[in-house]
Amino acid sequence: MPKESRIDIDKIDIDKMVDDIDRSIHQPGRNTAEIRSIRRTFSKTLNKAAPKEVIQISLSLLGRGGFTNRWISYELVCHHREAFRSLNATLLEQFGQGLDSWGAVDTFASYLSGPAWRESQVPDSLIHKWARSKDRWWRRAALVSTVPLNNKTRGGNGDAARTLAVCEMLLDDRDDMVVKALSWALRELAKRDAKAVSKFLSQHDDRIAALVRREVKNKLSTGLKNPKQKPAAAK
Repeated sequence: MPKESRIDIDKIDIDKMVDDIDRSIHQPGRNTAEIRSIRRTFSKTLNKAAPKEVIQISLSLLGRGGFTNRWISYELVCHHREAFRSLNATLLEQFGQGLDSWGAVDTFASYLSGPAWRESQVPDSLIHKWARSKDRWWRRAALVSTVPLNNKTRGGNGDAARTLAVCEMLLDDRDDMVVKALSWALRELAKRDAKAVSKFLSQHDDRIAALVRREVKNKLSTGLKNPKQKPAAAK
């Protein structure tokens, strides 16, 4: 059977492709499910495209600004196997430019940086650099990047060592967005290695933010971040 040919970059009008994606996902009244369906259609179109084409299209879409463009640019890479496998430190930081909200960070870390780190496409030192950043969003990205290491539905098998190393780096950070990400990182690891998380809490009890301590202990004891309180017994 003859090998299927790739779409050649010279045969793709990159600007037109980006225009088409941008226009399609921004039609009035589009909901999340409809936008994702449109992305799937474009992913099928780009299925045989070489990684560099998908990366170029995705970065161009990202460069147009807006959360929806960012989200779809990440999904286009995430759902193109070879484009995803081409991710390295330089490309990840290009895709992370302009992070300015928890939603932007969480899609970036969940779709791109976390999975790429899990697959050893980038070194621990890159994530540690983000954890030391003066930018709150890069610090949050470091923590959220641990989630795909441990989340079963995202392909994680559990990685206490790498997760806790990042968590320890940010234990004293009291930025609200970082504190909440620390709680998420520890709660996700707790599903895979409750013993390691319990030990971590005990070792660092005097440094852990109250919200993190409460939510993670709830997760360990009840399986829920914020279990509903039982009604008081009638007197």
